[in-house]
Amino acid sequence: MVFTASAALVLGAITVILIRAQRVSTGSAVLVWLSGFTVASTGLAGPVNSALTALAHALATIH
Repeated sequence: MVFTASAALVLGAITVILIRAQRVSTGSAVLVWLSGFTVASTGLAGPVNSALTALAHALATIH
């Protein structure tokens, strides 16, 4: 019997477990969750990458 699961689903489940076990903060969990879309190359990978790039650029330009 073959069981398949998407990488986004697996990473999401791991993130939930880490939050419930209080191993990561909410902010870190959000970054892990967003990175999961990128790693799994889901349909949201493009918009997530654009948003993360814009956020990084905005943080870099703060004086």
